[in-house]
Amino acid sequence: MSGISIAIMGAAVCAALAGCGSALGVMAAGKAAAGVTSEKPELFGRMLVLQALPGTQGIYGFLTAVLIMVRIGVLGGSPAELTEAQGWAMFWAALPMAVVGLISGIAQGLTAASAIHMTGRQPDASGKGITMTALVETYAILALLTSILLVYGIAL
Repeated sequence: MSGISIAIMGAAVCAALAGCGSALGVMAAGKAAAGVTSEKPELFGRMLVLQALPGTQGIYGFLTAVLIMVRIGVLGGSPAELTEAQGWAMFWAALPMAVVGLISGIAQGLTAASAIHMTGRQPDASGKGITMTALVETYAILALLTSILLVYGIAL
């Protein structure tokens, strides 16, 4: 297998796993939000913010995949001649965002669902719920930074 193929595979795995984490997280929050808004439609705006938060992991995974493709020249240039070792280095550089994106997207969705239920009972507590949900985001951001540093730290 060529180095470029391995690097592209890492980018694809990153976008796919982080996207799946976000989809599952947004789904969990959406189910809770649907229940609350069916009884309290005036809370829709607050529910929407909480439901949207788990979607960021998918964006981070996509960003990491794009950065890998730009770095190896697949987007905006001519593809680099990567050795197999360089391809694997790119693959492994994508994994922090891929794995943490999957897990934190789901975890953030579950936290958002709890925050949605709390907001349904106490509408003034939505800010607290957003804060609780955003704390999970910290780990996705750390994984994104780790993957970016790894991608740009690889000598090509």
